[in-house]
Amino acid sequence: MAAMRALAIPPGEYVLPHAGTTAAMNDPAYREKVQAGPVAFLTVLTNELPRMGKSLLLWFVYCLVVGTFVGYVTSRALGAGADYMADFRFTGTVAFVGYTVANWQNSIWYARKWSTTAKNTVDGLVYALLTAGLFSWLWPW
Repeated sequence: MAAMRALAIPPGEYVLPHAGTTAAMNDPAYREKVQAGPVAFLTVLTNELPRMGKSLLLWFVYCLVVGTFVGYVTSRALGAGADYMADFRFTGTVAFVGYTVANWQNSIWYARKWSTTAKNTVDGLVYALLTAGLFSWLWPW
């Protein structure tokens, strides 16, 4: 931390080493840097204590956005009067995609551990089931 602090790196996302262009990735100097390591994706945050309130508010807004898309897609696909289980399966599937599938690319492209992605997928499944239950319970019959 002390070594990085001295560099005063501004908040942002960084790639180490950074080629800049796809053509530069073929440069022997770049390839040497990759072989020497470390190779990393680095996210630098602002120097402040984490604020749980802000994160919870953003998570709530995110859940509302996912729920809005779930409601819209379901209303177009099923309409009013759908069977409870058909509605539950459909809304659950759409919510699962909204909460989880986009996270899988982090393991593909950014080498996030698959075990972390699996845990996040289980979390997304729980949120999808809760969303499906809520929608199916309140959906107009």
